[in-house]
Amino acid sequence: MKNSIKDFIIITLGSFLTAAGLFFFLEPHSIAAGGVYGFGLVINKFLPFLPVGLLMIMMNIILFVIAFIVIGPSFGAKTIYSSFSLSGYMMLLEMAFPKFKPLTNDVLLDLIIGILIQGVGMGIIFNVNASTGGTDILAKILNKYTHIEIGKSLLIIDLVSTILAGMCFGVTKGMYALLAVIINGLLIDKLIISFNDRKEVVIISSKQDIIKDFIINELERGVTLYKAKGAYTDNKFDILDTVVSKKEFIRLKRYIKSVDCDSFVKVNNIYEVLGEGFKSINE
Repeated sequence: MKNSIKDFIIITLGSFLTAAGLFFFLEPHSIAAGGVYGFGLVINKFLPFLPVGLLMIMMNIILFVIAFIVIGPSFGAKTIYSSFSLSGYMMLLEMAFPKFKPLTNDVLLDLIIGILIQGVGMGIIFNVNASTGGTDILAKILNKYTHIEIGKSLLIIDLVSTILAGMCFGVTKGMYALLAVIINGLLIDKLIISFNDRKEVVIISSKQDIIKDFIINELERGVTLYKAKGAYTDNKFDILDTVVSKKEFIRLKRYIKSVDCDSFVKVNNIYEVLGEGFKSINE
């Protein structure tokens, strides 16, 4: 329950950031940066009495069924909340700031700032195994069955809406939309890697017993022991191998320094860890 509440709070924040990036920076310039938002923006051009937020809700409903069937109820439930939050924020912003004008006359500057804000929001949402709905659902399905990174999957799906944007708003706006989709896809992948970054720490020390106890009891992480023999000295010893978060690595490094400054420590960056204490292998 605690983890579920935390996930929904994170999704709420991510949805707001995504809506803010879209509404304040991209929509005033008619930049259809992929997804149902892009399709909604195109439809709104021909049916201006239908708000983009409402169009997003209508299109998302169709795709929710797919999410439940193909991906599972957990992803679908979070996505429903995320999607309605995003669409709701869009509708609230449209009502609070009707006919909102571009913040600057520099389309490229607004595009970059908007995509950065939106990308952070979407990265936060994807990281808790959810989505903002719409074509994100299709991207998640593509990621699940082809193992293409989620950002690149989103890029493939969103190319269609950018083509439509070019047809409706002109080639220049279409090219801006394509640039926005590319930046967004790459940014999301980088953010997800950053969120899940872990450290594999390999330790050779004369104080291995107390270091092992510190990892198990203080950091509450598992440790694997390997039997080894030095090639130069022929001395036999154990190698400690553990995986920790970035914050835990700082604590571990400080502790090793305090008990054995002559330790040999090798650190590898790990971009995904599945199993007990980390991300479930079923996600």
